[in-house]
Amino acid sequence: MRKPLEVIRLNGIPFDVINRATRFAALTAVLAAMPLTAMAATTLNFAHTHPVEDAQHLAAEHFAELVNERSDGELQVRVFPNGQLGSDSAQVANARGGQVDIVLTGNPYFTGLVGELNVLDLPFLFDDYDHAYAVLDGEIGQSLLDRLGEHELKGLAFWEIGFRNLTNSRHPVESAADIEGLKLRTTPNPAHIAAFEALGANPTPMPFTELFTSLETRTVDGQENPVSLIRSANFYEVQDHLSLTAHAYTAAPLVMNKAKFDSLSAEQQQLLVDAAIEAAQFERTELADRLTGDLEFLKEQGMQVVEAPDRASMREIVAEPVQASFAEKYGTELIEAIEAARPAAQ
Repeated sequence: MRKPLEVIRLNGIPFDVINRATRFAALTAVLAAMPLTAMAATTLNFAHTHPVEDAQHLAAEHFAELVNERSDGELQVRVFPNGQLGSDSAQVANARGGQVDIVLTGNPYFTGLVGELNVLDLPFLFDDYDHAYAVLDGEIGQSLLDRLGEHELKGLAFWEIGFRNLTNSRHPVESAADIEGLKLRTTPNPAHIAAFEALGANPTPMPFTELFTSLETRTVDGQENPVSLIRSANFYEVQDHLSLTAHAYTAAPLVMNKAKFDSLSAEQQQLLVDAAIEAAQFERTELADRLTGDLEFLKEQGMQVVEAPDRASMREIVAEPVQASFAEKYGTELIEAIEAARPAAQ
């Protein structure tokens, strides 16, 4: 039978009580010395719908790292990719309601809130990436982001989807005439829908999270997205033809629930905006670096690529009437400002 342990007393107090008291005092001292923010970090949930292989997700992770490091742990960003927290429309609604803190999705999912944002999706409006960046990173872009404040959202920065290109499972698209009759998934943006209707297609808005299955089952014939997303979303598995139409550029506003943003200190708010702008540059560089390799990959997977389609035939049909429709509702000022922002030829 084990002999009971002898209780050692010091000044009449059991030693094990002193030991516990000493440990508690030491722990209290350590906690008191820790910054308050280390004890009560703010976690921000960041949702998007793109695959983890996509540059958008890599940029989201980069943004999270910047915020975590620069806030010394005060702000912790947790990224939920691939539609884990719902479709694009659901995520925007949840960001407005405060169920999600930060959301990244295409500009078309915000145009129902701020109609003027439709201008960014007008077909053949931007000549190239430099033109788009001059607009988004300047006064025009900031004024559009600021309008989201009226709808419970803080616009942090413009990230991007990129120039959209057409894929389908039926035949090569070499000119406007080849688009007629195709059933194409589009975003819910009125400019996108009107453009494809003018081209004789059957535009079918649907969530991005449902697109692969719809292509696989031939619910739709095709879709339009940048080359990088066509690869990362594995659309080459269910699409035979790719045409580099670059018919429209799509920005991706990075937004935050406004009440949550306003609850942070001025220093934390600026940190988030700065990190958002820096991560936007990271994403743009990543997409540019990937473009050639992604296109070659799609060819290797068997996609038939039309690299120089007759874009002029498409522009002639859609550019003027779709822009005129926008101008009827919102005036010509934004379109004229975007035209004026075109960088001078080098």
